[in-house]
Amino acid sequence: MVLEVGAIAPDFTLSDQHGEELNLTELVAEGPVALVFFPLAFSGICTGELCELRDNLSIFADSRVRLVGISVDSVYALKAWAEQEKYEFSILSDFWPHGAVAQQFGAFVEEAGIATRATIVIGEGRKVLASFETSPGEARDFGAYREAIEGLAA
Repeated sequence: MVLEVGAIAPDFTLSDQHGEELNLTELVAEGPVALVFFPLAFSGICTGELCELRDNLSIFADSRVRLVGISVDSVYALKAWAEQEKYEFSILSDFWPHGAVAQQFGAFVEEAGIATRATIVIGEGRKVLASFETSPGEARDFGAYREAIEGLAA
C-alpha cells in the first residue's frame, strides 16, 4: 500500500538522469516535492503521462513544488529517454538495489519488478501531504495533480 497522507516518508538518495545524486531530505528543505513513480521509460502510458507533466510544469513551478520522476530503469536509459522527450525535471533511477525506494514507499509491484503509477507529495519533515495511484495499465488523471497541489495552499 502506498504511503498515506500524514505518514513520514523514508529518506533516500538516488541518482538522476545526469548522474547527480539527489537526497529527499535536502529536496524537501527547499519546498514540497511531488514524487512520481512510474513503471518503465520508453513505454507508452509512461511516456504519455510524463509528457503531460512536461507540458504542464508551470502548475508545479507556480506552487513551488519540485517534480521528480522515479523508475527502476538505469540512469543511462533515463538519460536517453529524458533527452528524447525533452524532460527538464529530474528522473531518478531506483535501479539498484532494484526498486528499493519504490518498495519503501509501497509503490513496487513485486511480481513484475517495476514501480506502480503512484504519486506522493512530500513536504517539510518528509511528511506526506498527498498520495494517489492508479491500477496497472491505467494512466493517472492530471486533475489529481491539480487537486493535490491546490490542497497544499489550503
